[in-house]
Amino acid sequence: MSAGQVLGANIRAFREQRGLSLSELARRSSIAKGTLSQLESGAGNPTIDTVFSLSNALDVPVSELVTERTPPDVVLVRTADVEVLSSNAVDLRLMRRMDIGDTVLEIYDQRVRSGAVQTSEGHPGKEHVLVTSGQLRVGPVDKPYELGPGDYVCFPGSLPHSYETVGGEVSSVLVLEYPKH
Repeated sequence: MSAGQVLGANIRAFREQRGLSLSELARRSSIAKGTLSQLESGAGNPTIDTVFSLSNALDVPVSELVTERTPPDVVLVRTADVEVLSSNAVDLRLMRRMDIGDTVLEIYDQRVRSGAVQTSEGHPGKEHVLVTSGQLRVGPVDKPYELGPGDYVCFPGSLPHSYETVGGEVSSVLVLEYPKH
């Protein structure tokens, strides 16, 4: 199943599970009904903002929307096989989702492009960021942190926050930590 088909099937399943019409999900997510219809059919090219808006509107972690659930004992993920979610400044590849007790962890390969700022109004859970190359300004909008290679920060995802490079492109690992619903 392609990444678009997985996303579409998951959106429809969660929408129906919650008894939401396409119009109601459009209202809750601020995404056009036609766009949602396209996504549910497996078409379209969603941005990070679109996927996070749907995650918030459906009250599920992003990984619930973008992954097929399989129970392998050994997991090998090759970056070339992972769909990229892009915004104006960030490219994300979901490498792994883990359910640990009452917590969901999503591990992303994150690339931040220079010259643009990625902002988020906030979402449930915490963000953990480990920079592997470059200089990154990240965290709450009113008090971001500047990180270099090997630096790590964790902050509440519920706060408005941003990602911005200081100089060139940044490679980092993003771990989203959510309470399991």
